[in-house]
Amino acid sequence: MNTKAQQLQVAAWGLAVFTTTLSLFVWGQLLDWEFAGLSAYDIFPVLGLIAFGLMWGHYVVAALRQHWGLAPEVSKRYFDSTSIVVLALILLHPGLLILQLWNDGFGLPPGSYLEHYVGPGLKWAALLGSLSLIIFLLFELRHWFSKKPWWRFVGLASDVAMIAILIHGFRLGTHLQSGWFRTVWIIYAITLLAVMGILYRDKFMKGES
Repeated sequence: MNTKAQQLQVAAWGLAVFTTTLSLFVWGQLLDWEFAGLSAYDIFPVLGLIAFGLMWGHYVVAALRQHWGLAPEVSKRYFDSTSIVVLALILLHPGLLILQLWNDGFGLPPGSYLEHYVGPGLKWAALLGSLSLIIFLLFELRHWFSKKPWWRFVGLASDVAMIAILIHGFRLGTHLQSGWFRTVWIIYAITLLAVMGILYRDKFMKGES
């Protein structure tokens, strides 16, 4: 493995550990480091924070790999491993909330979380999260359909879903309403948009649709 490939590996796994640590730290901080008697309402937010941090890292690593001219195989293990974690987290994030609302007698989604969890003016932000989840799950079909000519639209939708999740988090995320972690997410947003721009610019320059 050459030097650039090694650097990419270090950067990729380093970002995964770093973003996960930040998410766990702000979560623990908000709980005053008291973890006894936690409910699903307490646990589900941090799963979304970790998932987004890992997905953000995917974009950064993809841009670095492309910039350094490295083959996809160099970061395959990283992407495969962290993608499994992300899939589990994006299912558990709403899943725990839905289960807790059901146990509390509020019925099934979307009514349970739209009527009994988010405020009237924030239903649209909750729906953004639901729509993004559907898109992310569709993206998991890439192993079978990524060579199809229409797959580019799913990839584009996934990029739009990432931006939607940013908005979803800013509007609904308990940990993002103020404080240092809101600044972290602003940095995530700026770098994500910049990296997307670079990736799409390079695709355009290569004549890819």
